[in-house]
Amino acid sequence: MDAQKELIAEFDREIAKTRKMIEAIPADADFNFQPHPKSMSLARLAGHLSDFVGDWAHSTLTKDKIEFNPESDYKPFVPANKAEALEKFDKQLADVRAALAATKGEAWDRNWQLIFKGKAWIDEPKYQVFRDAVMNHMIHHRGQLSVYLRLLGAKVPGIYGPSADEM
Repeated sequence: MDAQKELIAEFDREIAKTRKMIEAIPADADFNFQPHPKSMSLARLAGHLSDFVGDWAHSTLTKDKIEFNPESDYKPFVPANKAEALEKFDKQLADVRAALAATKGEAWDRNWQLIFKGKAWIDEPKYQVFRDAVMNHMIHHRGQLSVYLRLLGAKVPGIYGPSADEM
């Protein structure tokens, strides 16, 4: 089995499923919607999902460390609407896919860190970070979006088979 080929195929499948979920957001959805005060807004969640196929995945594949400090100028992507979320999602996909194809062999074993305020929150091999903090994390937030869609009265698309709305 060619593990690199299989990982790229899995990435492509999961990205397509994530895009399908973002596409299901109603065009007139209130992007300020939050199901709970501790929850992200719909805008922040859609932006977070767009970042997985973009900045987050690319940084995981092409860097060995990301540092966030109080003086960092990082601002999360918060789209104004579905079209903006999908535009960013699509725009970055080719670069990430190329970086994924270029990451081979021992590069996966290199250590990768996420440093926040001087503390290492992630300190693992690049492969583990890509699986957990990119792929699985994206799938987790995609599941959150399915709940938001249900609460907004939108149809939830099937991901690993038909949804109740497709039966």
